[in-house]
Amino acid sequence: MTSNADRREIVVGIDPVRDWHMALAWAADEAQRRGVSLRLVVVVRPQHDTQHVDDTSHHMELERAGADALAEAVAWSQARWPDVGTAASLLGGRPGPTLAHLSGKARMLVLGSRHLNRAEEFLSAGSLVIPVAAQAHCPVVVVGDTEHSTQESPYLVVGVDGSESSKAALDLAFEEADLRGCALRALAVWQPPVFSLHGKDASLQAERRLLSETVAGWSEQYPDVGLYHEVLTGSPVEALAEAGEHALAVVVGRRGQGGYSGMRVGSVVHGLLHRAHCPVITVPAV
Repeated sequence: MTSNADRREIVVGIDPVRDWHMALAWAADEAQRRGVSLRLVVVVRPQHDTQHVDDTSHHMELERAGADALAEAVAWSQARWPDVGTAASLLGGRPGPTLAHLSGKARMLVLGSRHLNRAEEFLSAGSLVIPVAAQAHCPVVVVGDTEHSTQESPYLVVGVDGSESSKAALDLAFEEADLRGCALRALAVWQPPVFSLHGKDASLQAERRLLSETVAGWSEQYPDVGLYHEVLTGSPVEALAEAGEHALAVVVGRRGQGGYSGMRVGSVVHGLLHRAHCPVITVPAV
């Protein structure tokens, strides 16, 4: 597995049929903060893999549109941060597996839409966000179509459940908060069971103790990061989305092919992509 020290690129999926500016702005700013380069990628499905009768002509149109979008995006990125190295790749293949493969050597993978009910022939969020987030070997960032802003002091939100994947999310969240000079809200979400041998107060106390123990080591490593930790009650999706209403991003871990706190594949990630107004970052277990 490639170490973080060797991961010197942030990969950005460019969708020629959607507005890519917000995702690219996020990725370019992140590359500048981290001192790494950008790779802008358009993936065009193979010929004979579409529903069009005139497949050859349509495929050529897709390639031209992809090349034009990449040229525009590279120029836009270089104008924003001239010192950030920027490369472009027009690739053929199935978008999901292609991007998942690129994630093996990437520091981060950034996608730019959360309209999960669409199906496009390039980097459709409907066909890409959940499978790529589930299979990627690096953190995946999904940025909305509109710029996120807040009047509050800047902060990040990270979901914590004691799993190895949430520890990886904590690691990235503290690193991000330190780079940005912002605060960090570490949240555990307790969902009341239908039947329980323990009372609510005892269960919440156990969650608070676990949360405090989990974040303690990172607080020592990042003493300049203002940390606030809290146990919330309810649905993890709703609680994290509400907590991230004015956040710079919500960070959650991905456990294997699943999601937060062992739920079914992509359930919390999928829910946050619908509900959260800020960027959502999913982090695989180390």
